[in-house]
Amino acid sequence: MTEAYIYDAVRTPRGKGRKDGSLHEVTSVRLSALTLNALKERNNLEGHAVEDVIWGNVTQVMEQGGCLARTAVLASDLDQSIPGLAINRFCASGMEAVNLAANQVKGGAGEAYIAGGVEMMGRVAMGSDGAAIAVDPSIAMETYFVPQGISADIIATEYGFTRDQADALAMESQRRAKEAWDEGRFTKSVIPVRDQNGLTILDHDEYMRPGTDMQSLGGLNPAFQMMGEQMPGFDKIAMLKYPHLERINHIHHAGNSSGIVDGAAGVLIGNKEFGEKYGLKPRARIKATAKIGTDPTIMLTGPVPVTEKILADNGMKIGDLDLFEVNEAFASVVLRFQQAFDVDPALVNVNGGSIAMGHPLGATGAIIIGTLLDELERRDLETGLATLCIASGMGAATIIERV
Repeated sequence: MTEAYIYDAVRTPRGKGRKDGSLHEVTSVRLSALTLNALKERNNLEGHAVEDVIWGNVTQVMEQGGCLARTAVLASDLDQSIPGLAINRFCASGMEAVNLAANQVKGGAGEAYIAGGVEMMGRVAMGSDGAAIAVDPSIAMETYFVPQGISADIIATEYGFTRDQADALAMESQRRAKEAWDEGRFTKSVIPVRDQNGLTILDHDEYMRPGTDMQSLGGLNPAFQMMGEQMPGFDKIAMLKYPHLERINHIHHAGNSSGIVDGAAGVLIGNKEFGEKYGLKPRARIKATAKIGTDPTIMLTGPVPVTEKILADNGMKIGDLDLFEVNEAFASVVLRFQQAFDVDPALVNVNGGSIAMGHPLGATGAIIIGTLLDELERRDLETGLATLCIASGMGAATIIERV
C-alpha cells in the first residue's frame, strides 16, 4: 500500500470566541481560505496540485453550511478544479479529515490532499444546528442523553478524580502553553491572520490566562451543577444509567474545561511521488488511524478504547509512543487517559492544550496533529499519538511517525 506523508501543517492563532475576540469579524470561509493559501504558498504548489480539500466543521449552518470546504476552495488561490468535502465527526472533525485524506492517498485515490478544519464559535454558536440526540425526546430518552459537561463530571465521579486534580491539570496546561509561546515552539506552524491591507489582526492564541493559579481556579463555581441537580435534572438521568453512582461530583468549571474560540488548521498530505514532483521533503508518515463508538451518556471516554484499538490493530503497545496529544475537552478526559495507560503526565500535552488555548471544534483534531509533529521534531523523537473524545460517544486517534 502507498504511504501517506505529512508534508506541512499550519494553523491560525486561536481567537476568543465572542464579540470582542480578535477574529470575530473574520468569516469561516475567509479563515479557511487563508489556511489553504498558506499551505499552497509555503510549499510552492500549483493551484491544481491536490486531489481534494477535506474540511471539518461541526456547526454546519449559516456561513459554515453549504459545503464550506468547496466555498473555501473557491475563495482561495486553489484552482476551481479542486472540489471540497465538508465532514462532521463533532470534535474530531479536523482529525477525521486528515485520517480520511491519508487513507485516500494510501488507497491510491489521488496523490495529495489538503485536510483540516475550522470553527468560528464566536460567529456560529455551538448547538445552533440542533441535534436529534438532544432535542428529540424519543432518542434522548433511549440514549440517556446528558450534556457534555455532565458527562465530564460523570467521568470524574466514576474514576475518582477530584476538583484539585482537575484544577492542577488546568493550571499546568496554562503554564505549558505560556512556556511554549515564550520559547517560540509554535512559530513554525502558526500563520498570522491579516486584514485586506496586510495589517495583523491576530498572531497569538489570545484565550490564554497565564496568571492562572489554584486560588483563582478555586473561586470558580461548578459550571454544570445547576443543570445536573435542578430542572431538567440530568444527574437523575445519569444515575438511572449508572445506578451504582450515589451522586455526581461536579468538578468542572470554565477554568478546567476547554475554551470557546475561533480558529482553523490544515495539513498537506501526499504520497512519495507528490513530494518528488514539488521538491518537498516528508516530515512524517501517518502510520495508523482509528475511530470507535462508545457509551453515549458518559460520552467522553473515547480516547481510551480508541487508543487500545489503534495499538492492537498495529501490533503496538503504549510504550512504543514517545509523545501524546489528548484533547483537553475537560480535565477529566485527560486524567482518565493518563490513569488508564499509566502514562507519564510529562509526555501528555507538553505544550498545553485546549484548556489554555481553546478548542475550535472542527479544527482541533488537525491542530493537535500539527502540534504533535512539531514537538516530535523539536525533541528529535519518533512516534506520537493524537486522540480526541467526541460527542455522542465516539473516539478518534492518529499515530504519526517521523520520516
